[in-house]
Amino acid sequence: MTAMQTRHARPDDAAAVAGVHVRSWQVAFSGLVPQHYLDAMTPSREEPAWKTRIAAARWPALGVLVAETEAGIVGFAGFGPSEGIPAIAETGTLYAEPEVWGTGIGKQLMLATMATLERADYTQASNC
Repeated sequence: MTAMQTRHARPDDAAAVAGVHVRSWQVAFSGLVPQHYLDAMTPSREEPAWKTRIAAARWPALGVLVAETEAGIVGFAGFGPSEGIPAIAETGTLYAEPEVWGTGIGKQLMLATMATLERADYTQASNC
């Protein structure tokens, strides 16, 4: 398993987060989503939205965690209150670089996310 640490994402992480998001989609959804859609995805197009989302964090109830190794940011998870039921948390995103799939990074990132949600006093969580 690759050595990894998690931390709160910062707005200057938006480019790396956007890169992980795009690369994971392009690999995971190849053949499932129209190729022209996947080809049109670029980190530079996604970066502003991630910068805004990361800047809007309200720790520990709403935010984005990044997973970092010696290679840099290799994954991330986003979470916050559920729409309609704010007492329940939602994990809305969990993505990792295709090169680290199967190494345990996703599991470690989800455990860190759940620990963060526990600190925010959520008693339940769901995936949206």
